[in-house]
Amino acid sequence: MPSNKTSPVFFYTYVLHSLKDGHNYIGYTNHLKKRLQEHWKGESFATKGRLPLKLIYFEASLNQEDAKQREKYLKTTNGRRFLIKRLKHYRVKNVWHL
Repeated sequence: MPSNKTSPVFFYTYVLHSLKDGHNYIGYTNHLKKRLQEHWKGESFATKGRLPLKLIYFEASLNQEDAKQREKYLKTTNGRRFLIKRLKHYRVKNVWHL
């Protein structure tokens, strides 16, 4: 029996790794696939000079403010430390800077 409920809207916090300079970019969006395409096509001012980019981490939230808050946290010293621990195995195989 089909459900009349709509799918929940997710808000994504994500980390892109620049293969050019080894640094990471942290952002949030409500449409991850579309936003990644914009980054990869060089349509984002913040990352167009850092192509190519690779998605290395993302989280989903049901609330926009939670995703914004998470983005702000990941940009702090403690947030960067969290990413170092969380992406330990990725970092072993890839060189990147915080």
